[in-house]
Amino acid sequence: MNVLFVCKQNAGRSQMAQALYTRRGGNARSAGTAPAQRVHAEVAELMPELADNVPKELQREDAEWADLVVTMGCGDACPVIPGRRYVDWELDDPAGQDAATVRAIRDEIERLVSELPL
Repeated sequence: MNVLFVCKQNAGRSQMAQALYTRRGGNARSAGTAPAQRVHAEVAELMPELADNVPKELQREDAEWADLVVTMGCGDACPVIPGRRYVDWELDDPAGQDAATVRAIRDEIERLVSELPL
């Protein structure tokens, strides 16, 4: 299954979700509707493997590639492709949060990712 994780800046939640899903053996991409310049420092500190990732702008081709699109706070900016399954996760943005809060967000993403099919 191909899973696309989308959040506004592709600098926190969607990057973490992609990494955690890929770690489980799944095929994933992530993107943002208004990408940041870099991954949030708070996220890179918790997950150093993401520090050099460059946030990517969401393209229609990403949604067409995906069997499942998981949105996290991108609102109406996410393209809807007929025949794709969409799930919205209500998660706080880790930007500007303390380490304990970012860890809690990451742990919740990990729990949600563990429930996705591979």
